[in-house]
Amino acid sequence: MRDGHSLSIDVYVAPMRPYTCPDQLGEGEVATWAPSSSTLISGPTEGILIDALLTFENADQIAAWAKNFGKKITGVYITHGHSDHWLGLARLLQHFPEARGYAAPEVAARAAWEAEFNRKTKYWTSRFPGELPETPLVPEVLNTDAILVDSHVVNLIHVGQGDIEGSTIFHVPSADAVVCGDVVYNNVHMMMFEADEAKRETWIASIDAVAALNAKTVVAGHKSVGAADLPENLAASQRYLRDFTTLAKKGGTVQDLGHGMLDLHGERDQPHTLWISARAEVARRA
Repeated sequence: MRDGHSLSIDVYVAPMRPYTCPDQLGEGEVATWAPSSSTLISGPTEGILIDALLTFENADQIAAWAKNFGKKITGVYITHGHSDHWLGLARLLQHFPEARGYAAPEVAARAAWEAEFNRKTKYWTSRFPGELPETPLVPEVLNTDAILVDSHVVNLIHVGQGDIEGSTIFHVPSADAVVCGDVVYNNVHMMMFEADEAKRETWIASIDAVAALNAKTVVAGHKSVGAADLPENLAASQRYLRDFTTLAKKGGTVQDLGHGMLDLHGERDQPHTLWISARAEVARRA
């Protein structure tokens, strides 16, 4: 993918790490943050980054990694409004002062809502004390779905439901690749705090829309360090969502749902996310 006639895809993964969790955890549960990816889409001279991740350290490491490729970074684009994909933006742009941060209108709106939510509740700053900007930089609204990188097009696609509504993906036709944010997961337990059964069905349809692109490289927003960016992660993500719904319909406890999923998907990283999802699912029945 470095023949000069197509764009290249390179992926940085921030590893799973502990964080300060105020929630009551289950027996044996450890509060870790999921491994997360930032993607460089580059041509001979230019590049764009997809997702800025969360902490100062995330942003500094992404910047150091991206600078090794020697490209002019023209923009940082955010896949969806969850703060762990964009709160690093202010710090990241300090490393690339000629670049700006962008997102689709629905993504920028959710990011602005999350910024205000954190200002009122300290949700993120309490979990990552001293690691986040006091005043976050919300991405600017992008009013086009076509982004040019060294004259090659990158298409922003509004797929809708991922682990939240208003999710977008970035299709790179010349690289036969798609960068999916949290529409697709790769060997990491999937977050369903906001995704009830109906939204999970819509999420499965969103993954069908990704699959229809027939990309050979599929980059997930949360992926294990070293995991291959294969299209098989599309069907695997759908299978996980369906398995969760099947088990949830049995009406058992949080423990029943969590351990049932671990029996089926225990190889995945980040079981803390599974327990968050299981607690949310059982709470929705109340």
